[in-house]
Amino acid sequence: MAAKVSVSPTSLLNQIVVPGDVVLDLSNMNNQTIKLGSGLLQDNDAISAMRAGKLSYSKPNKYWLESSHKRYIPRPDDHVLGIVVDSRADNFWVDIKGPQLALLPVLAFEGGTRRNIPKFEACTLLYLRVVKTNIGMNPELSCTEASGKAALFGPLRDGFMFETSTGLSRMLLNSPTRPVIEALGKKLSFEIAVGLNGRVWVNATAPRIVIIVANAIMNSESLSGTQQRIMVEKLLAIISD
Repeated sequence: MAAKVSVSPTSLLNQIVVPGDVVLDLSNMNNQTIKLGSGLLQDNDAISAMRAGKLSYSKPNKYWLESSHKRYIPRPDDHVLGIVVDSRADNFWVDIKGPQLALLPVLAFEGGTRRNIPKFEACTLLYLRVVKTNIGMNPELSCTEASGKAALFGPLRDGFMFETSTGLSRMLLNSPTRPVIEALGKKLSFEIAVGLNGRVWVNATAPRIVIIVANAIMNSESLSGTQQRIMVEKLLAIISD
């Protein structure tokens, strides 16, 4: 008879796990409802890892595996940066770094009607929300929150877009604020939009600020919090000379 694996909710948090590892045992969680993110699979009471990565948690109840990939796998409610590649009567075709192009319906905008369909040229950069993902089908996107409000979604004009690993983009969106962003924000004024698909957009009044912010972010992935702050101090000292 196989022994039952018992894993507490906190024993493997922030630890590296590999495919097949049981990372959570729901029978130990007092009927707590949890939300599973990327990289985890449920089999009865056992939650197992489907790939190598760090087990991560965010309040109130979400668990996922943090890992870095160049290719992005779309998931519902992900916020992404997409590039328009073509337009049709009913949809825009958008590149979100996934296995397939995604579809953005022309009515998927706040107050969208046939009378006010937006016009986007090829290469327009958009901040979007993933709505649907089904195997064998193109993901569907929207420029609104679930409530139908545009919020922060829509075209990202000017600025500079660069690519990172999906792991770094997720770290940039996690709470508390990543030290590199916090340190930059104390000294510089800039706008930033981060997509879970490994794309980051930065805009500022001066090109040198954009360059500093982009370089600091790209160089921060393997650094500790203290190292990130030291790096930012050195970069800021260069421009102040």
